[in-house]
Amino acid sequence: MSQYEDILYEVRPEGVARITINRPDRYNAFRGQTVDELIDAFQRAGWDRSIGVIVLTGAGEKAFCTGGDQTAHDGQYDGRGTIGLPVEELQGLIRDVPKPVIARVDGFAIGGGNVLATVCDLTIASDRAQFGQVGPKVGSVDPGFGTAYLARVVGEKKAREIWYMCRRYTAEEARQMGLVNTVVPHAELDAEVDRWCAELLERSPTALSLAKRSFNADTESIRGIASLGMQALSLYYDTDESKEGGIAFREKRKPNFRRYIKSSGSKGE
Repeated sequence: MSQYEDILYEVRPEGVARITINRPDRYNAFRGQTVDELIDAFQRAGWDRSIGVIVLTGAGEKAFCTGGDQTAHDGQYDGRGTIGLPVEELQGLIRDVPKPVIARVDGFAIGGGNVLATVCDLTIASDRAQFGQVGPKVGSVDPGFGTAYLARVVGEKKAREIWYMCRRYTAEEARQMGLVNTVVPHAELDAEVDRWCAELLERSPTALSLAKRSFNADTESIRGIASLGMQALSLYYDTDESKEGGIAFREKRKPNFRRYIKSSGSKGE
């Protein structure tokens, strides 16, 4: 892609690539085109030898990313891939590029945005950031890196709480559970990100690449889980139960998922 519509791509002279989801009017939620542009940008930055660090962030001060755009979700999403949104390809690419990826989080990192921050190598957050999942509230889930890898990061019990309860967590709470590396005042966020980038640029690129690949090797089986899970998710998205989540979100009401669950009677029947 020679030009982007949904993202911004900047390469700084010192060797830092900054990739920004540029949909602030949608709280930086992504549609199919957004994910394709992110994939293209990560491929550009990831294999450019002049770049030593990649920073992923969102435009504006309200959100890092809030996951899939519900206005582009009518059963399946509006792009390519198993669910009409090649998000598992993007998640895998963030892991595959042979250099550190820093999530710069200001505002909401919710849903698929929380997953993106999780799969990045490092996460630096403003004290105004909020983290959490919403899938079961809107008829969705991330059955791969968003669940299995999250459990590796924060532990099984906390990961299940995050997904089952769909609560929001402050930046400091996220740091305490291991989801965030450091939290700084909002006004100091960019300076802190720059400091981390400067330190990383002083390290051996090959050593960093080897370290990243060795970390990833232990959890690489999750890619297979994600592939299977996304196939199941595609089938789920075509059900009335899942569609109820999106409809209720757009109508700004509470969903009623249980009306689509057929009773099978008691065990004794």
